[in-house]
Amino acid sequence: MNQSSLCPKLEKGMQIISKRWTGLIIYQLLSGPQRFCAIESAFPISGRLLSERLKELEQEGIVKRDVFPETPVRIEYSLTDKGLALEPIIRDIEKWSHTWLEL
Repeated sequence: MNQSSLCPKLEKGMQIISKRWTGLIIYQLLSGPQRFCAIESAFPISGRLLSERLKELEQEGIVKRDVFPETPVRIEYSLTDKGLALEPIIRDIEKWSHTWLEL
């Protein structure tokens, strides 16, 4: 395998946020903690793929999963400090998209 000439940390960061739906999931969670069904209804994404992405983001320390011992059990997802640190980047991409992209 060829060694990349890019900064390894930049490359890893790009791999994380460039996965399909990941940036939009982070964008959705910028508005605060949400339940799985609320995130799922915001996108045309399968529950299986959303679950996979949330687990990956949780493993990276970007998303936190809170389980509330209620009946029925309530689970909410929110951004950690590491996830919230992505807000300026996500907002800049949003601003760039409004300025330069046409639908």
